[in-house]
Amino acid sequence: MTQSIRSSKTSKAKTIKTTVMHVAVLAVMSTAVIGCNRGIKPVVNDPVKLVQIAQPISVLQPVFSTDVGNKKASKKDPLDLQVGYTNEQIVTASRGGELTGFNNTGERLWSVNVDEQITGGVALDALSQTAIISTRSGKIMAFDSATGEKRWQQQLSGSVLTPALITNNRVVLSANNGFLHGLSLQTGQSVWQFATQVPAISVRGSASPTLLDSKTALLATADGRLHAVTADNGLPQWSRRVGVGAGSSEVERMSDVDGAPIVDKNQMFAISYSGQLLGIDLASRQVMFVNEQASLKALAVNTQQVIATGLDGKVVAYDRNTGAVLWESEELAYRHLTNPVMIGNYIAVGDLDGVVHLFDPASGKIVSRVETKGALNSLQVQGSRLMTQSTSGQVEIWQLAR
Repeated sequence: MTQSIRSSKTSKAKTIKTTVMHVAVLAVMSTAVIGCNRGIKPVVNDPVKLVQIAQPISVLQPVFSTDVGNKKASKKDPLDLQVGYTNEQIVTASRGGELTGFNNTGERLWSVNVDEQITGGVALDALSQTAIISTRSGKIMAFDSATGEKRWQQQLSGSVLTPALITNNRVVLSANNGFLHGLSLQTGQSVWQFATQVPAISVRGSASPTLLDSKTALLATADGRLHAVTADNGLPQWSRRVGVGAGSSEVERMSDVDGAPIVDKNQMFAISYSGQLLGIDLASRQVMFVNEQASLKALAVNTQQVIATGLDGKVVAYDRNTGAVLWESEELAYRHLTNPVMIGNYIAVGDLDGVVHLFDPASGKIVSRVETKGALNSLQVQGSRLMTQSTSGQVEIWQLAR
């Protein structure tokens, strides 16, 4: 498969990475990387100003809002907490360690403080009524999502920066030291560990584990690979390279896959920081296409398209079978975009000002907007509801308008 991926970068891809180096290196890299690049003065592009929508339509209606605060937040950690949501419950987490449960009408039910900075968002399992969080020191904690009662705690060797995957009575986590963990959902005891290669330099962040099928977890790592392991016992099934870095320095060769891969209709799509967008037919295990696109965000898919938000703020729609570019939009250039998501028939993308933009997937035009307070790093969708939590701690849930 790797023979299909071009090993050298085009000048366009290099330019994109240079323009965002102030984000990917100076903001989220380790201090060692910053120290070795003190002489670099990267090009910084100002975010484009938003243009008023000529005839906006109503797509989303607000149904829930709360401010969880942002106390004790460290500038060294990514501010990307995510909301735990089911049809019956909502669980939010603050950077200061406050965990709060609500019912589906927005009534506050309980609140606990874990006395430590929360680094991974909330994973919420409806069947077992369990909420899972992680802390800066590598603690994994499980709570009863109906009462807030603590069920168990487990210490890992590295911290976890993304929500866990809860499946088949396992809690699957990806730690920043390269270890993948499978814990018992009932007790928190370690059932399996899977070690991956850790590059000398990588972007500070990681992709959330996701499901490949009912029994298999799919995990993306900082070395640019995807790993499929059985969720029950951690047995490796296969591994594929997505990111292929090229350049004279370790920074230029970074190939992180920080956006969770998307699996839909027996096809898988993944994207890397080093600039590869990959489509795979899972039935034949053959690569359908490889395009040059760099991103740290997960992709979105609909029946005909794969949608990416690039490092330069472009939103691009590709044909999901051939990889052909269907349209691209520069209306949000350099606005530090979130991952795109599908909500109803629309593509939603958030930005650094807390604005959520709704695109018409057919034309690639912005047709609606909603706003929150604070920058957005990620969007979540479950059913007909869109969830956001801004860096300032504002949590919003919107319902798709009928």
